Amino acid sequence: MPKLITQLNGCLFGRPAGRPTIRQESVDAIFKALADPSRRRLLDALNARDGQSLRELCAGLDMSRQAVTKHLAVLEAAGLVTAVRRGREKLHHLNAAPINEIAERWIGRYDRERLSALSDLKRALEDTTLTSFVYVTYIRTTPEKLWRALTEPAFTRRYWGGVALKSDWKAGSPVLWQNAPDEEFRDHGQVVLAAEPYRRLSYGWHTYQPEHAELLGWSEEELAEAVKEPPSRVTFDLEPHGTAVKLTVTHDDLQPESWMHRLISGSTDLTGGWPELLSDLKTLLETGEAPVPAPAG
Repeated sequence: MPKLITQLNGCLFGRPAGRPTIRQESVDAIFKALADPSRRRLLDALNARDGQSLRELCAGLDMSRQAVTKHLAVLEAAGLVTAVRRGREKLHHLNAAPINEIAERWIGRYDRERLSALSDLKRALEDTTLTSFVYVTYIRTTPEKLWRALTEPAFTRRYWGGVALKSDWKAGSPVLWQNAPDEEFRDHGQVVLAAEPYRRLSYGWHTYQPEHAELLGWSEEELAEAVKEPPSRVTFDLEPHGTAVKLTVTHDDLQPESWMHRLISGSTDLTGGWPELLSDLKTLLETGEAPVPAPAG
């Protein structure tokens, strides 16, 4: 299964991640945020429809604008909600990373097999019906090292299931993929959209290839239908945060309920998507060691 997953050329992100680290003050903030029923209602509202503005959240809940603003501030401080500017609006997205980190820290030490139950919860929270997927994580590293990890082939190969990415990382340049060291770099039509070293990186995301259809069990007709999905893009925003870097990954222009949305968000049994890959990246940068692949089977 791990070999099958890594062959999906970045649509499926292969291995289980190393256990994330989470500080006690972060745990306290998360439980404090979840303890309030009004804040849980806000999370429920974002779970039902992610990416809402403050105006939309106020309209859908029986709370004043001031109360919603205060509750959102607590949820953002706990890392359970992240806000992204879209023009003049500030859109709020559910972030399930802290829930996953708590699950890995405590439940994993007693019975890792039972983590599947919380993984299902995490995926349900992340699997929205909007056309964007947002994930936030904090990595104890520097913006320079994180930028290298996102752009250098030798780095990406270590946490991306053996896949190497190559580009000169200038706007308009292609992003080339290499599935294995003995293969040629291939152009799947991905183009660099923005590159501000140590701050922001954005590029177009590839569509399905014949190897994806084979591994997903699609017929030629099903592949032809799948490639009609509109192209999407991924953006990495890097922001210094004390001794860490706040990394916000936004994968947008996704068609609702599409295969691509399900794959990159980790809402299928085949892949952990961006959450798994970013956890592997966090492990590599914080420990210096690549995550250990899962046993074959």
